[in-house]
Order: sequence, then C-alpha cells, then structure tokens
Amino acid sequence: MEGVFLGSEALESGALTRHELRTVYRRLLPDVYAPKRTELTLAQKATAAWLWSCREGVISGVAASALLGAEWVDDDAVIELNWPNHRSPAGILTRNDTLLDGEVAVVVGLPVTTPERTAFDLARRGSVSGAVARLDALARATHFKAQDVEELAQQHPHVKGLRRVDRVLDLVDAGAESPKESWLRTLLISGGYRRPETQIPVLRADGYSRYYLDMGWEDIKVAVEYDGEHHRADPRAYRKDIERLDYLASVGWIIVRVVQGDRKYDILARVDRAIAARGGL
Repeated sequence: MEGVFLGSEALESGALTRHELRTVYRRLLPDVYAPKRTELTLAQKATAAWLWSCREGVISGVAASALLGAEWVDDDAVIELNWPNHRSPAGILTRNDTLLDGEVAVVVGLPVTTPERTAFDLARRGSVSGAVARLDALARATHFKAQDVEELAQQHPHVKGLRRVDRVLDLVDAGAESPKESWLRTLLISGGYRRPETQIPVLRADGYSRYYLDMGWEDIKVAVEYDGEHHRADPRAYRKDIERLDYLASVGWIIVRVVQGDRKYDILARVDRAIAARGGL
C-alpha cells in the first residue's frame, strides 16, 4: 500500500496481513501506518493526523496555511487539528475551537480551515512578527482580504487573542518573499518609519526588464533589502548582485543591506542615516 493509511482498514479489507503490516510498514500514530523509510511530506502528516481523528478533525493553523499554498512551512511543523482530544500524540496539537459554516474547505481531500479562518487563527497566536510572516505567506498564496477576516472575527467575540487581530492584519503585505523580509518590514514599522512599499520595480538599463527592491520608499529612493546566504554561495549570482547594486546606485538609489546577525539597533541606525541623506521621510 502507498501513502498513509489505517492499519485496521487494510487488515479488514484483506489488502495486508498482520505480518506485512508489522514488517513492511511503520506505525505513525495509533492505527495509522506508512511504508518504512518513507520521507513524509507535511500533507501526508496532516493526512495521518486526520485519520487518527477518525476522519473527524479539521486541519488548522500553520499546517492549514501550507496546504492552502503558503510557503516557508517546514515538513516537520506541528499539525494543528481542530478536534476535541486532550491526549494528542507527539507532532499533533489539538484544539477545540468553534468552526462556523463556511469556515472549512476541502484541500487535497482533507478538511482544512478556509484562508480567512486560517488567517484569523494565525493572527491571534504566537509572536506578532511570527504571525505577520505566516500571514504574508498565506496572503501571497491565497490573496485573502483583511476585511473578510475582520468580518469573520466579529462572529467569534470571545476567543483568545481577538484584540490583536486587526493590528496584525494591518501589518500584512503579500509582497514579502521570505520570512526574513517580513521580519525586516515589521522592524521598520515598529521603529517608527512610514510603512515601506514592497517589491518596488526599477527599470533596467535595457529599458524593458526590471529589478525589484525588497522594500523601501520610492519617493526618496531609499530601499532596505535582506540578503540571504544564497547571495554569496553562488559566484554567478554574486556577480549579478554586484552589477544590480551598481546600477541601482547609478540611478540614485541608496540600498541598506541587512544580513543574518545584524542587530536591530544597527539596522535602524543605518536606515536613519540613509533617510537623513535624503532629507528625511
């Protein structure tokens, strides 16, 4: 048998013998099995959690966002399952939230909270910067509307974390192309700067194609970009990056580059200097 399945159903149907179940497959959860040595995807782990719930649970939270298309969710992420059970096994976090009509969709054959309900749940849990990063990715994948999430929130007036939902939604920007970009944008806003634009297009020298800047303020030509390790690991990409920066400087842009390990204070100080060089925002 392929994929994830219930052992009891495989035995009852005659698809497997008990010996085959013990020797060829591994137990993931009570009565839930998969072939040995299989690297499970997040979708397969979500399927396992759903089967464990007797096909009654609804995938929610971060796992739901991944099934809806959001990027930057690791395959080892905890599966949040809306199903009343206080003894969930490792790797599964059960919740007993009220889900109203229209808040559940079917994705890859699994019941999953809708983009709007998923956004509502993500907005009220965890750190603000982490929630914004998750919501940026979900917005990029589903194009949910903040107004729809706010309307949904009005139907759940007593849930924990409700008071911060509007504030978190106001920080969301589908232009973020990585969690680090989300973190950096949130840092700038919390630092008191005017909300930066994202994915700012700059016409290249050929007059047809464009470069895109992570975030910044086009009116004063100051941009802030997060540089991942890939910028230096690939020599060809590194050379192109240098050419790009040289061209952007030639057309008047000041680029503040941020790398892993930079301290928040230092980042904001460098942004301050760049903005001051332009006469302020």
